[in-house]
Amino acid sequence: MTTEQMTGAQALVRALENVGVDTVFGIPGGAILPAYDPLFDSRKLRHILVRHEQGAGHAAQGYAMATGKVGVCMATSGPGATNLVTAISDAYMDSVPMVAITGQVATSLIGTDGFQEADIAGITMPITKHNFLVTKASDIARTVAEAFHIAGTGRPGPVLVDIAKDALQATVGFEWPVQLQLPGYRPVTRPHSKQVREAARLIAQAERPVLYVGGGVLKAGAAAELKVLTELTGAPVVTTLMAKGALPDSHPQHMGMPGMHGSVGAVGALQRADLLVALGARFDDRVTGKLDGFAPHAKVVHADIDPAEISKNRHADVPIVGDAREVIADLIVAVQAEHDAGRTNAYEDWWRQLNAWRDTYPSGTTRRTTARCPRSTSSSGSGSSSAPTRTTSRGSGSTRCGRRSSSSTSGPARSSTRAARGRWATRSPRRWAPRPARPTRRCGRSTATAASR
Repeated sequence: MTTEQMTGAQALVRALENVGVDTVFGIPGGAILPAYDPLFDSRKLRHILVRHEQGAGHAAQGYAMATGKVGVCMATSGPGATNLVTAISDAYMDSVPMVAITGQVATSLIGTDGFQEADIAGITMPITKHNFLVTKASDIARTVAEAFHIAGTGRPGPVLVDIAKDALQATVGFEWPVQLQLPGYRPVTRPHSKQVREAARLIAQAERPVLYVGGGVLKAGAAAELKVLTELTGAPVVTTLMAKGALPDSHPQHMGMPGMHGSVGAVGALQRADLLVALGARFDDRVTGKLDGFAPHAKVVHADIDPAEISKNRHADVPIVGDAREVIADLIVAVQAEHDAGRTNAYEDWWRQLNAWRDTYPSGTTRRTTARCPRSTSSSGSGSSSAPTRTTSRGSGSTRCGRRSSSSTSGPARSSTRAARGRWATRSPRRWAPRPARPTRRCGRSTATAASR
């Protein structure tokens, strides 16, 4: 392993190249400025200049959700770093892999309330998987490698790397690859076989089971395994907003989206179920409503890669910690073993009730025939798409949920919806009309100009 002398800023850019980054969203500023010279010299990295740091964070989110890679955003110290907070929080809630790189004042000024100093590591501690404050140039390469490892493994999420300006300017010997120093970070991906067998036993015994599918299934790339499990069990399936496309909406066992913006059939299935098999879902309040009245007669099998989610909102009778793809694959084997032993159920009465709800309360909404603004064919709320790799972008609140409940999909999609802390969607004006220039002699508006607008 050879050592090459370079500045800390060059080491940062080289490390980003080595971990496979190809796009960075950001705005230059004083503390992060040393990183921009080598960034612009790089032939592997593309920098996209945004107009606000929050836009850089949300763009990195969208990039991560559309590509499956770790998104990267960059900002300067103080107000530049704090402008990333909403995007970081949103990525944390929606389990989006993202690395936010911020400049910090020089090491000698940290803690002195220096110009544009903010304790961004402390500010973001509750909303990141991990964060780093780097004050030595020799730590930059290793920290970048660790940040990307943490962000993209286990339950994905944002990681902050805050680098002091003097560390970026100092000279260091660059070595790659680096040895990670994360002794306490070992995410569990393989589920416990005993818990999986117990879950399969409950599925075989249940009379009214429901597969409650969350975004973790899509993040694990387990759509194919989910379809096999669905058809093997014969149970109805509900998919949350973040799991849209995990099972085709046209599948006969798919009941739609649950919760306050969901279908009557999906909500009724959850409320009448005697067993919930939650896969990569977190029992969000938009799904459950009042927890003490949610699925009151159901036992719960809860599988999630994050052990902190197990029994957080709803007690799990059978907790399973592991990657959704691994869990579902093992469940298929265990359920098939139950069937081979003669322990199975066709759920005729259960499906008679479910189909009655679907016939009485069909999903979808009727749209007006005359719309004020024409919708593009690529984002039509009432259309369906068969492209397995399309990207769906939605806003937040009722706008997002209404679009979700009235659209149909036939396969997994890259979705850039914001389910937790996304900003409210803004609508474009009906008409864009150029306005003539109205120069005034003062910096502010003149009385006549203000009155004319």
